[in-house]
Amino acid sequence: RRLSRLVPVENASMPERTVIQWDKDDLDAMGLLKVDVLGLGMLSCIRRAIDLVNGYRNSPSPLGEGRGEGHELTMQDIPAEDPAVYAMVQKGDTIGVFQIESRAQMAMLPRLKPRCFYDLVIEVAIVRPGPIMGGMVHPYLRRREGKEPVTYASEEVKKVLERTMGVSIFQEQVMQLAVVAAGFTAGEADSLRRAMAAWRRRGGIEPFRLKLIDGMLQRGYAREYAEQIYQQIQGFGEYGFPESHAASFALLVYVSSWLKCHQPAAFACALLNSQPLGFYSTSSIVQDATRHGVEARPVDVARSLAQSSLEPGAGGAPALRLGLALVKGLRLEAAERIVAARGERAFSSTEDLARRAALDRTDLASLAAADALASLAGHRREALWETLAVDEPTRLGLPAVTTAPPPLAVPTEGEEIIGDYAATGLTLRRHPLALIRDRLAKQRVRTAKEIAEELPNGRWIRAAGLVTCRQRPATASGVMFVTLEDETGYVNLVVWNDIAERQRRELLGSRLLAVNGQVQKSGGVVHVIARTLEDLSPLLGRLATSSHDFH
Repeated sequence: RRLSRLVPVENASMPERTVIQWDKDDLDAMGLLKVDVLGLGMLSCIRRAIDLVNGYRNSPSPLGEGRGEGHELTMQDIPAEDPAVYAMVQKGDTIGVFQIESRAQMAMLPRLKPRCFYDLVIEVAIVRPGPIMGGMVHPYLRRREGKEPVTYASEEVKKVLERTMGVSIFQEQVMQLAVVAAGFTAGEADSLRRAMAAWRRRGGIEPFRLKLIDGMLQRGYAREYAEQIYQQIQGFGEYGFPESHAASFALLVYVSSWLKCHQPAAFACALLNSQPLGFYSTSSIVQDATRHGVEARPVDVARSLAQSSLEPGAGGAPALRLGLALVKGLRLEAAERIVAARGERAFSSTEDLARRAALDRTDLASLAAADALASLAGHRREALWETLAVDEPTRLGLPAVTTAPPPLAVPTEGEEIIGDYAATGLTLRRHPLALIRDRLAKQRVRTAKEIAEELPNGRWIRAAGLVTCRQRPATASGVMFVTLEDETGYVNLVVWNDIAERQRRELLGSRLLAVNGQVQKSGGVVHVIARTLEDLSPLLGRLATSSHDFH
């Protein structure tokens, strides 16, 4: 019969290609090979970052001399086991880094303290529903910190679990335990693996429970240990990582960490050009880069490329130039025409820009709103006036109708910041909370830096910041994790379920959120345990009511 009577068949985007949507279990039943192909945005981001590094090294300097530093950087050239990289990772300084940028990973890093590549393999695998649901995270950490002895139920078990201090973290280890401790054959262990992935849907793990526990009891293992292994298998049914998978991911973790550590401008630029990617907005990425010493420069029609790019900065270090693609409302084709026209000769005026790049009123207004015409037309209001004076005859190459501009007041700093966020989603001016810090200080609001560096564990404090992230993991029993950003850094909140329900409006509706809570510091991890929440969004004025996200 026709294949389309059995499975969905559709045209692929590539010519002469067809997508056939087989069920994966049917493929297994028929003995056909099944391969998972992952499209990882970080692979593209790493390629862009390396290209940026090489492009900057080989580009002419302002003095006309090349900045070449030997052969071009490749991913294979990145030195292994760099202590500076691990020092950065151990602090949880991993915004933008592959796999270890989430709140859960950032909280785990100072406790696990990765010191070598295999530690990163474990880090990738351990912050997963499988190990968490199986109760394997805390025993591993206690053993790693020397707070609990490393023990093994037998020599056979030791061979399987020695590299992870007696705790099963990887999917392969669970299967090996079934073989060495319960007498499973290799085929039965593979059937167990399949059942682990589908037990909730099919209830197919119960027969393995009896065989597993009986097999372990017959080989002299205690019932308590056998039940513990079964609980771990159930946990891996939620989501367990194979070791090979974790190792592949750990390579990208290390490479992206190395780039962030040693090439922060190129890494931040590549992240901006790879959006959407990861947990963080363009604003958070740029804020983090500037805190790491990167000079960020605004969108400018006289200098910006379509995408963000690197320019010579102070002391020879690259500076990050924001790209025209960040301007909301500006079409990519228009951005590319601007760059192409500027390559022929510099723009002499807004009219010259509009005519040679064939920009319409929407394009011009978007550029004016983003303050990208400052080098041609002055501040935002003057730029907008000039764009209104650029009429259709001008763009068609006919004589322009000139109108003297009225006196326009220079926007205040607050108005400039509002305009930045509305037009590009970020600002290179002062952080919004810096503008209201005096008012916050009168309310005894502490900064993120004070909380992290000065205040002791257990201190009751008041903090506030822009809400950049809200997470409620399935493994957290209803606890919500919230990240607040101020001009000095980030405050990580833990909001227990009862408070989340009682103050749901403040928790979910605030752009500027204040918290009264207790500082909790343990093993380099800093949290604030929320007691009460307050919506301070009105303090932001027009930023709080803008339809545009600023975080």
